[in-house]
Amino acid sequence: MNGIINVYKEKGFTSHDVVAKLRGILKQKKIGHTGTLDPEAEGVLPICLGKATKVCDLLTEKDKTYETIMKLGIVTDTQDITGAVLEQMDYSKGKAFQNSEGVLLDLEERKQVIREICMSFVGDYSQVPPMYSALKVNGKKLYELAREGKVVERKARQVTIHDLIVKNIDLEQAEITMEVTCSKGTYIRTLCHDIGEKLGCGACMKELKRTRVERFLEKDSLKLEKIEQLTKEGKIEEYLLSVDDIFLNFPKVIIKEVSSKLVYNGNPFYLKHIETERSDEEAKLFGTIRVYDIRNIFIGLYEYEEDKKRYKPVKLFL
Repeated sequence: MNGIINVYKEKGFTSHDVVAKLRGILKQKKIGHTGTLDPEAEGVLPICLGKATKVCDLLTEKDKTYETIMKLGIVTDTQDITGAVLEQMDYSKGKAFQNSEGVLLDLEERKQVIREICMSFVGDYSQVPPMYSALKVNGKKLYELAREGKVVERKARQVTIHDLIVKNIDLEQAEITMEVTCSKGTYIRTLCHDIGEKLGCGACMKELKRTRVERFLEKDSLKLEKIEQLTKEGKIEEYLLSVDDIFLNFPKVIIKEVSSKLVYNGNPFYLKHIETERSDEEAKLFGTIRVYDIRNIFIGLYEYEEDKKRYKPVKLFL
């Protein structure tokens, strides 16, 4: 099978566990996931099958949306609730919740402070990756070093919080529910930690659910049990998204039959090879295009080279 399936990763599984289980269910070896979710996190995990594994890296780079619960007053070594507690305090002792005379703000004022500080992270910000992460330093994963009790300096990385919605504030439980849409490489548990620092009371991530990866939505996702059932019924291919569906935002062109060998072999081609010819000016506007043969079989993505007035291959799927 070639295509992308929208999997709902349940708690307790690693992303690699999901791939391993799907290999058994689908009886197919060539499978890849599109971005790691921690074992205790759940939600959307697009899985690529066959030729679609070539888009794994492209989907990893897409924006994502998460729903998270942040716990105030607790700081852990992993920045989530599963880690060892480093600090614990009554959240209301945080400096942000005191007025200039050190008097505790009333309930509504505290909620307003929380909203304002959460929203202050919208936009670009420099985020220091957590020690418990799969990033590598000198060839070794950070979480491996962390398990050895080592803490190494990590460079801050620029990430973007495109949108943040504070959905609920429960100060009795010291819990804040947020919806976050962010760029690739953003750690939501680090965002919770950083918000806690700014509030002055510390915080960690209690729960995390990924609700969207690009066009893949939670409402359309399938749990492993459902995928197994559909596979037994011979219906699973009805739920696969074809590779070219990922690139519908790029213009489509069809190559003339006499020129098809060019693209079959991954060679560049010129405007004269396109079934419906377009002018140089129009070609410049295209930038990246989807290329098909005369039988409407998707070949891959090509990009226009203005200086050479031709299209060169970017990613081939034939």
